[in-house]
Amino acid sequence: MEKKDLAKFIDHTLLKPDSTLNDIKRLCEEAIEYNFYAVCVAPSFVTFSKEILKDYGIKVATVIGFPLGNSSTKTKLFEANECIKLGADEIDMVINIGMLKSKNYNYVFNEIFSVKNEIGDKILKVIIETSLLNQEEKVIASSLVKAAGADFVKTSTGFSQGGATKEDIELIKKVVGDDFGIKASGGIRTFQQAIDLIKAGATRIGTSSSVKIMEEDGNS
Repeated sequence: MEKKDLAKFIDHTLLKPDSTLNDIKRLCEEAIEYNFYAVCVAPSFVTFSKEILKDYGIKVATVIGFPLGNSSTKTKLFEANECIKLGADEIDMVINIGMLKSKNYNYVFNEIFSVKNEIGDKILKVIIETSLLNQEEKVIASSLVKAAGADFVKTSTGFSQGGATKEDIELIKKVVGDDFGIKASGGIRTFQQAIDLIKAGATRIGTSSSVKIMEEDGNS
């Protein structure tokens, strides 16, 4: 795979708490330069990003329940609705990890289902935070995401103990199948890492190292 092909897998991400408008402007300009699939920014930067990218066909993704996932369902619904009104094309939502670990699967399912219902045909990626889950929990979480009607299982926030691994992507793919989105995110810093994750089954790559990856020597 060449760099220009990889670019269409990438959500060019900036979610640091000290990110400024100038930082977001640069992020969007980089997305235009390299033709990334989307930018992923905090909700307060959605409208600003949308305005910069409006003529380029680059999507704007944002996050809700981020990064801990333990806000109430009503709060997540409000966030999702507000983000769509602000112009977001895609929503990356953190599951309630504590409820999953408590085996309150109805809660987790209903929350995902409710948020997807709230945003309609917009894309919903559900972050399961794989580094905090055991193998059984990863399987259950991925199954719930698919059953609840979301569009992607996403591995990580990038704010926890670890990020995407090839093994987790392979496991998730076994659960959700070939026709469901898988976003690998967290700790992806090299071209080879990104390629390995795509080969394992990832259909989207979330990274803040996108430009570094694109400027590495070599194409494959």
